[in-house]
Amino acid sequence: MTRTAASAGPQLDNIDLANDLANAELTSSAVVAQQIADGCLKDGPVGRVGLELEAHCFDPADPMRRPAWDEISDVLRWLSPLPGGSAITVEPGGAIELSGPPADGVLPAIDAMTGDQAVLRNALADAGLGLVFLGADPLRSPQRINPGARYRAMEQFFAASDSGAAGAAMMTSTASIQLNLDAGPQAGWADRVRLAHALGPTMIAIAANSPMLAGEFSGWQSTRQWVWGQMDSARCGPVLGVSGDDPGTDWARYALKAPVMMVHAPDAIAVTYYVPFTDWVDGRVLLGDRRPTIADLEYHLTTLFPPVRPRQWLEIRYLDSVPDAIWPALVFTLTTLLDDPAAADLAAAAVEPVATAWDTAARLGLRDRRLYAAANRCLSIAAERAPDELATAMQQLMLNVETGRCPADDFSDRVIEHGIAATVAQAARSAQGEP
Repeated sequence: MTRTAASAGPQLDNIDLANDLANAELTSSAVVAQQIADGCLKDGPVGRVGLELEAHCFDPADPMRRPAWDEISDVLRWLSPLPGGSAITVEPGGAIELSGPPADGVLPAIDAMTGDQAVLRNALADAGLGLVFLGADPLRSPQRINPGARYRAMEQFFAASDSGAAGAAMMTSTASIQLNLDAGPQAGWADRVRLAHALGPTMIAIAANSPMLAGEFSGWQSTRQWVWGQMDSARCGPVLGVSGDDPGTDWARYALKAPVMMVHAPDAIAVTYYVPFTDWVDGRVLLGDRRPTIADLEYHLTTLFPPVRPRQWLEIRYLDSVPDAIWPALVFTLTTLLDDPAAADLAAAAVEPVATAWDTAARLGLRDRRLYAAANRCLSIAAERAPDELATAMQQLMLNVETGRCPADDFSDRVIEHGIAATVAQAARSAQGEP
């Protein structure tokens, strides 16, 4: 269909107006705070579920080798669209992420992601590559392969900060499961956000799957969480305020205090000295010889990485990447404990004693008796509501938790018995479908 100049005019006018608004300079941190608070969560029912799964890409014939950008890109360029609708991205260090669209319920989300993972695995196997589902790369040193300007600037930002080593590890050596859930009705936002945070330590202990980094045991069950804990808390710490009664205001305060990571001029340029976003807005510091625009604000929000991030929905970011045998049960458990009202009430009581035990969970996992008790209670609550389709995965996850073992324990045992390179190579071959 050919569009005439007359019919195109109003649409072009709308595009121009949108561009003008995006490029309008912001001049008041109070106005910006209100804008952030008003837009961070969307009122509505719960029920939609989006999944984002990351895994490290290895060559099982040479697990020390990091596959190159072009090598991975050549495989992925032929895979779109995937049957379940997932988008494929390559993380800075070569980890591959599948980001599924919102599904009406957790089971459809799991089914769609499982199908997309199978297509991705087969394509990588044909190229001699495999995926390894761990929260941290246990073998290779941090190295960026993604040439994107955003990641180059991010690398420069961290290198100039006190968290340079942790920033490099976070960017290039970690992998997670991210769960996206509706914010729910506005009247329940405070309780829902508080519970999403309170569940964090218990779910970290259940999912901990990164006992090693760069070839060495770290002494932590979730080294991924330890890495995040070494980062600037103004960018990566929990958002939750003292009372937690107003998630929008908490997020606005957090976002304005967080330092600016990069500015587009037009390519991403790292800001290598500490500039809180509020200082840029109020003109105390000018970056790129100007104040920020709405586009700058929106981009700034994408550079903040708290464990629970409001993006109109709730993006829950604290789970290590775990193997196929249990990730569907893990996803179902966390979704159920937040979306089922009766389960949520029970879970809130179960995790209250360990609601702030983030470091203990990452270091000890289920070896901590309070986290062990909370984890068993939460799994029991979820298992009572689990459908038959997830019976095998739920039974495996429950067995792990009942015996006080997280996935990191299984991986550590294999490394001790077979060596780290052999264990990683075998995991990558298993992803290719080999025994």
